[in-house]
Amino acid sequence: MTDNFDYKKALEELEAISKKVEDPSTALGDIDALIKRADALIASCREYLRTARNSADRIE
Repeated sequence: MTDNFDYKKALEELEAISKKVEDPSTALGDIDALIKRADALIASCREYLRTARNSADRIE
């Protein structure tokens, strides 16, 4: 995980992706790419949270 990962921006992008996927005018081919991007963002968010939790655990 890079130090410049912006969790808030990742969540905002995930929300935008969700809206696009739910939009009936979004082409099926586009939905596939959106889902792949969402998967990558979710993995990054999980890693970020895991790292933050581990850091917090070391402080205690």
